[in-house]
Amino acid sequence: MSVTQRVLVVGGGGGVGSALARLITASGGRVFLAGRDASRLDAVAGEIGAASATLDAADLEAVDSVAEKASETLGGLTGIACCAGSLLLKPAHLTTPEEWQATVAANLTSGFGCVRAAGRLMKAEGGSVVLVSSAAARIGLANHEAIAAAKAGLIGLTLSAAATYARQKIRFNAVAPGLTRTPLTKGLTSSELAEKASIGMHPLGRLGEPEDVARAIAFLLDPANDWITGQLLGVDGGLADVKNR
Repeated sequence: MSVTQRVLVVGGGGGVGSALARLITASGGRVFLAGRDASRLDAVAGEIGAASATLDAADLEAVDSVAEKASETLGGLTGIACCAGSLLLKPAHLTTPEEWQATVAANLTSGFGCVRAAGRLMKAEGGSVVLVSSAAARIGLANHEAIAAAKAGLIGLTLSAAATYARQKIRFNAVAPGLTRTPLTKGLTSSELAEKASIGMHPLGRLGEPEDVARAIAFLLDPANDWITGQLLGVDGGLADVKNR
């Protein structure tokens, strides 16, 4: 018997989060959107007929509150996708303490909040949680120290949570995208020179689109794939594993 998906999408107003929300609703599922930018949330929510709430995903108690609201609104949760995050490209010696803390909060703390909420709300019926790491957490990329460290932390969080909550049938997986065209990466992709250099790093010869990453997240959220947990799925055009010849 098929299960109607009921998914909280944190970062639902962003490029990947909004693409995921559209994908889930197009396949008959329901979503609750949460994120920092109210105008983007309202636009996506209005487009797909979803409920939404503004959220600072680095605030653990706020994540708890929004997750509870999403569960009440949707009649329980089958999944949580944490698509919140930030991007900082600086060498360590030029990264300020404030930038470091903000990067960890936006990327790692937000993921921890979603794991924490899932452990409380999904233990009765199980479900799937997907976090968004990065190819930068898997390979050495110059000027990525802070973001790579935070995204690598998400991998460890995924593996530990998968072990902790397996008996409750809550699955935890992560995706690790390469450079993807979203509002967050516009500063890179809007430069012809930077874009050309970035494309050259991806063996498949193009940058990612939000839908590329959203499809991978949707696969891991799907209750039909309920024998997959503790995995990191690279969605990066070969950046982390394939060498250009």
